[in-house]
Amino acid sequence: MTMTSHSRPGGIPLDLSLIESVRVNQPAVRRRIDSLNARRSQKKDWQAAWLVKAIQCMDLTTLSGDDTPGRVARLCAKARQPLRRDLMAALGLDALQTGAVCVYHEMIAPAVRGLQGSGIPVAAVSTAFPAGLSSMETKLREIELSVQDGAREIDIVISRRHVLTQDWAALYDEMKAYRAACGEAHVKAILATGDLQTLDNVAKASWVCMMAGADFIKTSTGKEGINATLDVSLVMVRAIRDYLALTGDKVGYKPAGGIATAKMALQYLTLMKEELGNDWLQPDLFRFGASSLLTDIERQLEHHVTGSYSAAHRHAMP
Repeated sequence: MTMTSHSRPGGIPLDLSLIESVRVNQPAVRRRIDSLNARRSQKKDWQAAWLVKAIQCMDLTTLSGDDTPGRVARLCAKARQPLRRDLMAALGLDALQTGAVCVYHEMIAPAVRGLQGSGIPVAAVSTAFPAGLSSMETKLREIELSVQDGAREIDIVISRRHVLTQDWAALYDEMKAYRAACGEAHVKAILATGDLQTLDNVAKASWVCMMAGADFIKTSTGKEGINATLDVSLVMVRAIRDYLALTGDKVGYKPAGGIATAKMALQYLTLMKEELGNDWLQPDLFRFGASSLLTDIERQLEHHVTGSYSAAHRHAMP
């Protein structure tokens, strides 16, 4: 798998007047999300096709203190074959794999071994994930080491204080430095939206990170009290849409944390299709940050094929 079928966003000079002009119409956001929640979901073959798409756009993730090479190896095997062969045959699928496997730096080597020959990229969380409060020198070195070890995608965390103090120049410079340290590896900028207090701040931080050359903008580390939500996602994908109109650059989007059911995945896919179009229904421009989502999708697909739901423990993740 190649990460992109389009040119990487190069970034643009920081435009503080544009950033200061960004405003979010919160009642309009609420109305849009209420309409999405009230809509009937896809059914039968259509639903199955969308759920397969969700698997293809999934960053299968393990970010626990008790991670081991064995757990990562099992996760990589799951990424290479996320559905049982009988289900794949019933769905008419010759091949299926997830978008990436996401791990801490220390687990990059076993992940690279486990994914060898598959084309699935290893994504590494970096820059003192999840708090991002180490020195800049340490964070840049962490990125460099992860790229050297074989990570093809780097999920960085921004310094939230730059957003909370409205120091957009500092955030821009930080993001530019992260992009440079990544080299050819793609960089996903984690905004930690649950810590940013307002939707205006989410929109402005999204713009600054895109201006600085982020390949993706991402909601959360999964470790905050509030992670991905549909209202935050709407604000971020509309920033992506407006940035595309201004620059012609396509920036990817990754909601992460708390997306655990097939129904929720379908809502996010619908949002992406309606707000950004079919290009953003591919893993080069859309990812779910997920650890437990695959279990529920497997159960829904088995129900589609057999008419019966299986117990969740039959689809347990490593």
